[in-house]
Amino acid sequence: MTPGATQPPQAAWPLPDTVRPPAIRERRIAFEPMTEADLDAVRAVEVTAYAHPWSRKHFHDSLQAGYPAVLLLGEALPGEQAQAVRADGRVLLGYLVAMPGVDEVHLLNITVAPAHQRQGWARFMLDALVLWSRGQQAQWLWLEVRQSNEAARRLYERYGFSQVGLRKGYYPDGHLRREDAIVMSLNLMAARGTR
Repeated sequence: MTPGATQPPQAAWPLPDTVRPPAIRERRIAFEPMTEADLDAVRAVEVTAYAHPWSRKHFHDSLQAGYPAVLLLGEALPGEQAQAVRADGRVLLGYLVAMPGVDEVHLLNITVAPAHQRQGWARFMLDALVLWSRGQQAQWLWLEVRQSNEAARRLYERYGFSQVGLRKGYYPDGHLRREDAIVMSLNLMAARGTR
């Protein structure tokens, strides 16, 4: 895309009919497309969430490529100390970036803002991604996860992803070191009856 061009329209992201995280059932939430104007806030969350965060350029390039990228926004709750509050008063709970392919979708980044972790939002975003992917006629959902990220691996395994491979030295790990990535997939046709 050329600079200043608008992002191609994305199919609406569904709000899953799953049980919302119990601590915040009353929070009004919405998915909205990520735009260039959101990248400073997204990057601010990214650097607090990961030791090896995506750069602003990663997000920018994803938007320029037309990849589906969405924000999970929620109304601010009374007394809440949120990191990323938008001008409209809503809080950035999390975001995801995916890459569609032929009969598949590849999850590139899914992040919950640290202040909102362990509240069920990652699973909620996965539910939305699965629904969206099925709407795109995808049969598989793929991802890579750091071998050392046991919490994320457990989440994906509980969700139904299976380990299908290993990518040696896939992730940077500081000072010229690399970390292996676990490749995982979810059969969206087989999982249809379970979600």
